[in-house]
Amino acid sequence: MSRDLMRAAPSRPSRRRFLKISAAFLGGAVLASTGPASSALAIQQWSGQALGAHTTIRLAGASPETAAAAFAAVEAEVARLEGLFSLYRTDSLLARLNRDGSLAAPPADLLDLLTEARAAWRATGGLFDPTVQPLFDLYARHFSAPDADPAGPARDALDRALDTIGFADVDFDEDAIRLRRPGMALTFNGIAQGFITDRIADLLRARGFANMLLDLGEIRASGSGRAGQGWPIRVETSDIHLDLRDQAVATSRPLGTVLDAQGRFGHIFDPRRGFVATEIAQATVIAPRAAEADALSTAAALMPRTRLDRLQRPDLTILTL
Repeated sequence: MSRDLMRAAPSRPSRRRFLKISAAFLGGAVLASTGPASSALAIQQWSGQALGAHTTIRLAGASPETAAAAFAAVEAEVARLEGLFSLYRTDSLLARLNRDGSLAAPPADLLDLLTEARAAWRATGGLFDPTVQPLFDLYARHFSAPDADPAGPARDALDRALDTIGFADVDFDEDAIRLRRPGMALTFNGIAQGFITDRIADLLRARGFANMLLDLGEIRASGSGRAGQGWPIRVETSDIHLDLRDQAVATSRPLGTVLDAQGRFGHIFDPRRGFVATEIAQATVIAPRAAEADALSTAAALMPRTRLDRLQRPDLTILTL
């Protein structure tokens, strides 16, 4: 279903900061779960970093010993996946692909992420498009200049960047990934955190953990929480309160991270037009898996409210400001 909660001017915190605020609330919410102390499950917690975001994992009912071994495996897996997907590590496979325009014998994880990205690209009519990185580079370079035009990049520069955009021109299979247009570059910033969240959830489930809350940039819950009523979540800057069970939630805000001093140009780009003012200030998607919630919230933030119904499915909830 889709529900408009309120219209509000976007606030200043970045998307990273927004997620940290949410994580801080989650910690308090879990510890404040209602019910007698004797009936509430003990929580084992891990904190770290993934793709530049503060991350937390909470396991309900786990012993300290089993949790410690699982958290060591989590750290190793997060580090491995960052080596594939990080946009800012020069040694990552994504950085190599963007630099060379092709990547031979890509690992299965990278192909799986591209497959999920293609599904989201198709489901959103192309609004979710990982090839928008040249647009981010263009706007970031423009506004980093001391004499930057506050109206944004020049039209001819924008047109040149737009000529490099299009996920249809990304070919991938077990042999290679190829970017068919000169100047193309990928970013997984709209899906990789969700993808890693799902992978870590799968890793922990394989180790026997069924009651857990993960916040690795996007949030995913499994099981019924500490007190058996679901994992309590509040999405900051809104009145959204959730009790998550076996669901994921992701939020995108077009002006969550701004690139200019005036706060008019944000980090989410329409692949057909560049940065455009949007009707939706914040889009939250609740879905079975975090990668899907992550990608669809990015696209939903770009959509007119009248087009949100194209994303509707019985297992999705879309909440907007």
